[in-house]
Amino acid sequence: MRFKTLSLAKSASLLVVSALALTGPTLAQKGNSEPIEEQIVDIVPVAQDKAYRGVMRLNIDARDIDRAIFRVEQDIPVPRSGRFTLLYPEWLPGNHAPRGQIEKLVGLTFTGNGETLKWTRDSLDVYALHIEVPRGVKTIKAKFQFTSATDRRQGRVVVTPNMMNLRWHAMSLYPAGYYTRNIDVSATVTWPQGWQDASAMRARSKQGDTVTYETVDYDTLVDSPVFAGRYFKRWQLSDKVALNVVADAAEDLEASEEQIEYHRRLVREARALFGVEHYDRYDFLLALTEEMGGIGLEHHRSSENGVNRGYFTEWKSGAGRRGLLPHEVVHSWNGKYRRSEGIWAPDFRTESRDDMLWVYEGQTQFWGYILSARSGLFSKQQTLDALANVAASLDQRVGRTWRPLADTTHDPIIAARRPKPWTSWQRSEDYYNEGMLIWLEADGIIRRESGNSKSLEDFAKLFFGGREGDWGVVTYDYDDVVANLQKIQPYDWDGFLQERVYSTTKEAPKNGLEMGGYRLVYSDKPTDFIKNREKGSGGADFTYSIGMFVSRSGSINAVIWDSPAFKAGLTNGHEIMAVNGKNFSTGALKEAITEAAIAGSEPLTLLIKKGDRFKTVSIDYSGGLRYPRLEKTGEGDGSLDLLLAPKTLTAQ
Repeated sequence: MRFKTLSLAKSASLLVVSALALTGPTLAQKGNSEPIEEQIVDIVPVAQDKAYRGVMRLNIDARDIDRAIFRVEQDIPVPRSGRFTLLYPEWLPGNHAPRGQIEKLVGLTFTGNGETLKWTRDSLDVYALHIEVPRGVKTIKAKFQFTSATDRRQGRVVVTPNMMNLRWHAMSLYPAGYYTRNIDVSATVTWPQGWQDASAMRARSKQGDTVTYETVDYDTLVDSPVFAGRYFKRWQLSDKVALNVVADAAEDLEASEEQIEYHRRLVREARALFGVEHYDRYDFLLALTEEMGGIGLEHHRSSENGVNRGYFTEWKSGAGRRGLLPHEVVHSWNGKYRRSEGIWAPDFRTESRDDMLWVYEGQTQFWGYILSARSGLFSKQQTLDALANVAASLDQRVGRTWRPLADTTHDPIIAARRPKPWTSWQRSEDYYNEGMLIWLEADGIIRRESGNSKSLEDFAKLFFGGREGDWGVVTYDYDDVVANLQKIQPYDWDGFLQERVYSTTKEAPKNGLEMGGYRLVYSDKPTDFIKNREKGSGGADFTYSIGMFVSRSGSINAVIWDSPAFKAGLTNGHEIMAVNGKNFSTGALKEAITEAAIAGSEPLTLLIKKGDRFKTVSIDYSGGLRYPRLEKTGEGDGSLDLLLAPKTLTAQ
């Protein structure tokens, strides 16, 4: 076995000690006690690419939907007697951070040959459990419960009276010292009576409500979650791809043939874009719910997606979250098949190095938007309006003057997606949308330099293509990205990416919009995209005028750093009670901002409450309401128009 040796000393600390030795007496010389550092050995075996003998058997009782408790029994073959280490998954694929909910793993016992076995938690790694295996024991049995969240404050809710999201990593252990792709497992689940389930894994057998799934490796198991529910419907979108939907109520599943056809087009457009499909089958798992927690998470042969109940029934009221499925399916090519070297890992203990998320997520965001439009899930105008909002909102991320985009790739670990007081200054996971704008600019450069004979689509086929049906992993690094761009079109791609990704900037990279035939402008009328966004969030967006977002009740949810609202002393958590001496409403605030733009009018004043304190503030702003939109430049179709146009409708 290989082990890691850890040193608790930090080089900076050693430098400080050395400096003290030169400049004055140390603490010890002053007579104080001083410990001596000891090396600590990490006794958890490091993952190796070797065979694991035997098949783990995982049995889950998922019927306790009232208390959202999963009861688990797991049989785990052991290679030898002595210390045996089991791991609970910590670094979860697609999360880009340690998100394993080990605090919800309870009631844990181990037995071997009928005898209870003692276990201890590793003192360095709380996700590692050590068991002393007596001689003659070939298999140990683990019993425990996974107590999933019953309230959103405890984490994402995965069980409701009518549906659940079973995620294998949350309710299983695996042996340390092996690549997880070499550990085979057979899983069985007993579902609530009459429920139907969907997963990229197929059932090997079924008895009543108990389903035994095909035996797979542990990597594939974790990558194949299950949606199950009382109200369920499945649509076949192609010979390989299915849309599986669970809902809070039966009426939520009433989809028209036209709506399903848009999803079929998505599958066709994705294949046309990349040239091959990196799966033998693919299952969209879609929950229409107000009760189960929302999600959008990629897997190689499936995706977990949670949207509002009205996904089908309120189709005409706006695009809503219809861009989620296009984004997640692109990940089958970008993120799962092609994966950066820092993100691929041999097990779920190895830390993720997220440096290349501007490719992994940024280019996925780009193609997700394109496929949304090409499939018809978004109209062309909805896509243009969404791009305008993205570009304008990123211009408000003034934190770009001190924090380059590349550094935001570490935000899943740094911030763990917790709320921030000053997102515009702190920045967030901007590699998604800003990455998208960078790739839009890359498309414009390729078209310009090649005389419109090539585009980023050529890069997509080259970089994310490969062997039909191959759902393995091919890794890449920064140099591979640059080299493949260079193959498509010679250019200083390293210089371009260094400037856009690794340097601080003054404004969002909007050149791609302009090269595509559009420019970002502002008007006093919101686009339908912003209207729907305000409707969905229950508030009003004043980001581009006074610099804040306000809920319908008057709570300030976000303030832009250095904006007029910021300079007036406003912050998250303030509640607006009155506008210019009148009761607050979002309409009253819009009217007051408009009036403040008229010469000679009174300044905008707000009565603010926080806790039991009130104060009146004046906002120095006279620019009126401002909402972003894209304005077409020139005549005919620009490259952005060509990007958004369907590729497969004519052939169909």
